[in-house]
Amino acid sequence: MEKKPYYITTAIAYTSGKPHIGNTYEIVLTDAIARYRRAQGYDVFFQTGTDEHGQKIEEKAKEQGITPKAFVDGVASTVRETFDMMNTSYDYFIRTTDEGHEKQVQKIFRKLYEQGDIYKGTYEGLYCTPCESFWTESQLVDGCCPDCGRPVKKAKEEAYFFRMQKYADRLMKHIEEHPEFIQPESRKNEMINNFLKPGLQDLCVSRTSFTWGIPVDFDPKHVIYVWIDALSNYITSLGYDADGNHGENFKKYWPADVHIIGKDILRFHTIYWPIMLMALDLPLPKQVFGHPWLLVGDGKMSKSKGNVIYADELVHYFGVDAVRYFVLHEMPFAQDGTITWDLVVERINSDLANILGNLVSRTISMSNKYFDGEIRNPKVSEPVDEELIALALETPKRVEKKMDELRVGDAIDEIFTLLRRSNKYIDETTPWILGKDENKKERLATVLYNLLESIRFAAVLLESFMPQTGEKILDALGTKQRSLESLQEFGALECDHSLVKKMEMLFARIDAEAFQKQLEADKAASGAKEQKSASKEEITIDDFAKVELKVGTVIACEKHPKADKLLVEQVDLGDETRQIVSGIAKFYSPEAMIGQKVVVVTNLKPVKLRGVESQGMILCAAQEDDADLSLVTIAKDLPNGTIVR
Repeated sequence: MEKKPYYITTAIAYTSGKPHIGNTYEIVLTDAIARYRRAQGYDVFFQTGTDEHGQKIEEKAKEQGITPKAFVDGVASTVRETFDMMNTSYDYFIRTTDEGHEKQVQKIFRKLYEQGDIYKGTYEGLYCTPCESFWTESQLVDGCCPDCGRPVKKAKEEAYFFRMQKYADRLMKHIEEHPEFIQPESRKNEMINNFLKPGLQDLCVSRTSFTWGIPVDFDPKHVIYVWIDALSNYITSLGYDADGNHGENFKKYWPADVHIIGKDILRFHTIYWPIMLMALDLPLPKQVFGHPWLLVGDGKMSKSKGNVIYADELVHYFGVDAVRYFVLHEMPFAQDGTITWDLVVERINSDLANILGNLVSRTISMSNKYFDGEIRNPKVSEPVDEELIALALETPKRVEKKMDELRVGDAIDEIFTLLRRSNKYIDETTPWILGKDENKKERLATVLYNLLESIRFAAVLLESFMPQTGEKILDALGTKQRSLESLQEFGALECDHSLVKKMEMLFARIDAEAFQKQLEADKAASGAKEQKSASKEEITIDDFAKVELKVGTVIACEKHPKADKLLVEQVDLGDETRQIVSGIAKFYSPEAMIGQKVVVVTNLKPVKLRGVESQGMILCAAQEDDADLSLVTIAKDLPNGTIVR
């Protein structure tokens, strides 16, 4: 039977800097939904990526003295590393600097222009650079951007505009006829009352005051407004072609089943994006879900406030699945959630270590103690079993209902309700007492089987939210029954095989006071390191351009006659051979150096080191305390003398 397609996306991450845990929440939330749909049997296409154009990017790159492309390459790499670290199962990672995307955006813009939906005019108004958003005076809050609260500035320039009002009534009708289109409900009311009912103004869709964007191909002094560019990613990635020659993925997966986005960009996804699609004569996405924010204490994360928490920091202390659990479980459906270090520790101790970890550990330990790990089910039942079995069978249905409503935190609650009931079942059946009576061994075997089977139910369901944890538990049970379909009956856990003899601790309890001291010490050490790093004088791109770097091959090497720490290398640079003295004898023997493809600073003034002239420097990477060192080498076999740029 052919699987039903399911297309789910995140908003693409803006490449202005490293994503904090609030930004990262979105990819984890979307991943949980995608994994659950795959488990249900859907053919899922899960897309994420990076939004890489705009004035803000151009300004940040200029501050660092590098090109905008070099800047976004670095940030996009960091974003992807973060998403991979969080064990997210995306199928496609799009970058808006991808050549195919850029070409299609140009074609989309031209199509809309040629059919009269885009026209040329002059823009004069208020602009928020961080949000890449235009605002009217009436939309400002205390004179500032209503989205981010930062000051706006007046802007006047020639621009192209999109005729929004042309499609406003059609969009309003669609929203009214499809109540599921915008979720949660409160978000829908906000869009209708604040934007559609007052009347839509035509949208400025090009800029001439900066250049870092996709050029309008028929008027290249204009670059396409970042939201037209960014929103188009949802179809360009699938193979949409404005000329009608669509790829197979577009035919298969569009329209999207759900766009998962932050509530702050709901306007762009529920007004501008649907109107763009109407103008392109394409079906609208089935649903847009504007998730709330993850706040630190009672405020938004901000570098200026010094309260930003990053995913890699949390993972360093707690592990991937603990962090996934926290952000998924603690975020309400429609209200903002809260994260603090104390809250994470508290939740790990109460839920993961106590309710989940302790249940799995106790049950497997008792099975090993009383039956040498052999799983048996003699079915010596008592009335107390019925409530646990009924709840286990009901839990997958409850989880499905919550997931259909995108109430992911509530779905996890349903699983933990089963885990709590299983712990209560241990107290009710007292296996440690049954184990003392030989006549009750069959009853004990039944009790332990019921517990193991309930744990299997929970583990299968947990795999969508905590993939590593679910897999570990199922591996410990030694079961092949890992599908949602296997949860239709209680008793699918195979008998007559043995459990793992020793179950590793899933989640250890954390001493909150000791952790706080460790965190403060680590922050102090990190602050000192940053201060030391910041004390180094910054250089401009012009300063860096003065350094000449070339590829060379070490053709001969020997120890320095007067210094044990130094090596003397002869390096072939293509048109010449240079003698270079390097302090690397602790890490490389002369024999190991021969044949190494290295990077050489060739315009250093020659200097004598312990009487031997050095005509340059070989680049190495070293730890701050010189505990380790490695040559900077070239992966490809480039000709000697190749300039390193």
